[in-house]
Amino acid sequence: MSVLIETSAGDIVIDLLVDYVPKMCENFLKLCKVKYYNFSPIHSIQKSFSFQTGDPLGPLSLQSDGGTSIWGLISGDPADKTFTALFHPKLKHLERGTVSMATAPHPSDPDQRLAGSQFIITLGDNTDYLDGKAAIFGKVVEGFDVLEKINDAIVDDRGHPLVDIRIKHTVVLDDPYPDPAGLREPSSSPPPTKAQLATVRIAEDEELLDPEADEKAAAEAERKRKEREAAAQALTLEMMGDLPFAEVKPPENVLFVCQLNPVTTDEDLELIFSRFGKILSCEVIRDKKTGDSLQYAFIEFEEQKSCEEAYSKMDNVLIDDRRIHVDFCQSVSRLSEAWRKETNDRRRAEAANKARGGWGGVQELEKRRQYRNEYVESDHDTKYQMVHGMDDLRGRHARDAQRDRDGSDERQQRRDDRKGDTRRRSLTPRRDRGRVARRDHSREGGRGRDDRGRDRRGRGGHDWDRDRGRDCERDRERDRDRNRDRYRGFDDSRRR
Repeated sequence: MSVLIETSAGDIVIDLLVDYVPKMCENFLKLCKVKYYNFSPIHSIQKSFSFQTGDPLGPLSLQSDGGTSIWGLISGDPADKTFTALFHPKLKHLERGTVSMATAPHPSDPDQRLAGSQFIITLGDNTDYLDGKAAIFGKVVEGFDVLEKINDAIVDDRGHPLVDIRIKHTVVLDDPYPDPAGLREPSSSPPPTKAQLATVRIAEDEELLDPEADEKAAAEAERKRKEREAAAQALTLEMMGDLPFAEVKPPENVLFVCQLNPVTTDEDLELIFSRFGKILSCEVIRDKKTGDSLQYAFIEFEEQKSCEEAYSKMDNVLIDDRRIHVDFCQSVSRLSEAWRKETNDRRRAEAANKARGGWGGVQELEKRRQYRNEYVESDHDTKYQMVHGMDDLRGRHARDAQRDRDGSDERQQRRDDRKGDTRRRSLTPRRDRGRVARRDHSREGGRGRDDRGRDRRGRGGHDWDRDRGRDCERDRERDRDRNRDRYRGFDDSRRR
């Protein structure tokens, strides 16, 4: 004989011990048959011990009467509400899933215990405390995972679950007992009454809000967001060349010290922190232009243990009337600087090797041969070749240097010619400049071409040097006439 109990936590199958306690098994079977247990709450959960159910309203309702037996339910007589429980000597609470009726002492006979409708299911082994207090009538054969869920439910100080766990439906799989007179089996499961609905605290389909869990989830989400943001920033710095690689981490043996007094020097800090271990370097960061202290420093220890000890003991210590703050270094500038220096030295060595030109070497400036059809020889057996032929590149630097020298000599010769012509004009008297110019032009062939090969007479054949000479002669005659008139006026005034 078995009964299937459908709960909000899952299904439980109970086998009844009809050979040992037939009356209690009959009471339980008939109550399940008339759907008396539907919507009954599971309460009084004691972790790894037991839980109790069977009262349609539960202990939280003021209208609850604690439940009734099948005979009291049929007759309505309060005297039939309970019946005498039978404790079989061979049945003990030794294993998890033991099912027993909850009992109470008889008002007039303490040795006699009465049972009604409520029953208990154990959640642990060796619960012998219940022997003599709860009358065993069955055991769970399926649904131990449901017992685990009930055992892990969140309960208040009285053992009532915060989220309701209730019996939804009961199905009698096998019933050997005849129905009592007046028993009527319902055609369908009855809906919960108003009194039962009033006992609902948090329905099973409602989400239990756990503030602590929400805070943990929010903190975890914020941590992941910061990690993603930091990874993106590190990748950007790597692409810019500020970091050697995105996964670089600050050294664990370097201590960061801030809030220093401007008068504190490197030697002062090294003397103070040297008691924790050997110091490899101690540097107070200063302004590059003024040399003033920026009031923070980096101290590098030989061992990580010394750095951790200094971190734990030197925070908020008074140095030069200032309380300093220490923390583990988060800077990777030294690592980046060392990486750049090493990389640059290696590139310089590769560029200088085998007289290769350029920062990375001519042979390293390779591209696809998609612009030329002819075969190009290369010293490297790779699928990439030069855009231009190797012959075009060989001797390129020498040709460029020779071209620069030729152009420089030509420009220097032009400057010297202009300087010589200017000096010759400055030493020649003004009245003879036209004559000298004409003599120079006659030596060149009569027409007078300058060093650029252009005709100095102009397009119309006009002799500009002859006109310039006439203008100079006219200016000299004008000056003589002006001086003569001035002196004549002076002589006339003296005669008077």
